[in-house]
Amino acid sequence: MEGQRGGSSSGSYSQIPVRTGMGSVNSPAVSVRLEAYDIGEKKCISDVRRTFCLFVTFDLLFVTMLWIIELNVNGGIQNRLEQEVLHYDYHASFFDIFLLAVFRFAVLILAYAVCKLRHWWAIAITTAVSCAFLIAKVILSKLLSQGAFGYLLPIISFVLAWIETWLLDFKVLPQEIEDENRHQSIIDTSRAPLLGPGPLSDGQFYSPPESLADSDEELDDKHEPEKGLITQMT
Repeated sequence: MEGQRGGSSSGSYSQIPVRTGMGSVNSPAVSVRLEAYDIGEKKCISDVRRTFCLFVTFDLLFVTMLWIIELNVNGGIQNRLEQEVLHYDYHASFFDIFLLAVFRFAVLILAYAVCKLRHWWAIAITTAVSCAFLIAKVILSKLLSQGAFGYLLPIISFVLAWIETWLLDFKVLPQEIEDENRHQSIIDTSRAPLLGPGPLSDGQFYSPPESLADSDEELDDKHEPEKGLITQMT
């Protein structure tokens, strides 16, 4: 009888930890997901932004290589450096196109890699300055009479400036906004169960109903004196 009473009471009490532990079953998984997304948000620079910065670096290196080739083809690097740098002539020198590439590189890397800017105003400034300068140089200078590099360097510089604008405006900024919204929605979804009903309060704990074994024992105890009187009378 005592074993039955202990088994029934333990079975009824075993339901309480299951109810109180439901809120903590998913808490480790939720905390792991939140930590993973916090680490993702703390990432130094996104993949698309890093690709953009690499292309800006490519812009500078490519224009520099073309300018060095132009110097070497037209009379040697040392002699051409003296003519184009020390004796700079706006109408015949390619040195300013190289400086324009340096200007784009410095502004864009400072704005989008160092300061992590999320606006298009920096790329708008560099592209506007590059286009205005190159168009004016092609119209006013004598580059078109200096062979293939007179066409190649201005066109390459112009095209690279607009590719950078396209990458930032249509790839980098929209992709970062989309990733941020996706991360925020997943974090909100992960935190939703934490806002549900909390653990049970003390008022919700109650003792289980007495088992049938307990009631049988009490009935036996009540009937024992009556049985003794009946036996004596008989």
